[in-house]
Amino acid sequence: MAEFKTKLKQVKAFIFDVDGVFSNNFVYLHPNGDMLRSMNIKDGYAIQLAVKEQFPIGIISGGFSESVRVRFNRLGVTDVYLKSLDKMDDFTDFIYKYDLSPESVLYMGDDIPDFEVMNSVGFPTCPANAAPEIKAVSKYVSDKNGGDGCVRDVIEQVMRAQGKWIVIEE
Repeated sequence: MAEFKTKLKQVKAFIFDVDGVFSNNFVYLHPNGDMLRSMNIKDGYAIQLAVKEQFPIGIISGGFSESVRVRFNRLGVTDVYLKSLDKMDDFTDFIYKYDLSPESVLYMGDDIPDFEVMNSVGFPTCPANAAPEIKAVSKYVSDKNGGDGCVRDVIEQVMRAQGKWIVIEE
């Protein structure tokens, strides 16, 4: 457990997949062709708090819904890669932009398209209901499913380990 907490202190940036991480594995199809997702409000709170604490945050998704970009932009996330055909290209762009080493990045993904990036970061993580191949390469598997607060789980743990989470005095 001490090694886990030490690793959390080394995280300088977060990158997340969307479907299966922020949302559950269900999409609702709108008559105009858009895929509608539901997202956990507590994940959003953690994202905006991490942004306020100056953590670079990236979103890399194969999906292409503009509503996803709008949601994350409203939370303060400016690095939203949609229609990602090669997540490694977008990952490389993100770490170059912020002059990060891959070892300082926490990435959360849930399925095969995330595999290569997860093998490249220092702290690969996943939701409880991720694909077995993704769980196998993760250093941390949240006890929360995608869409059920797994993003809040990892952000809060990192920020607590670094003394950046809000402390409310009683």
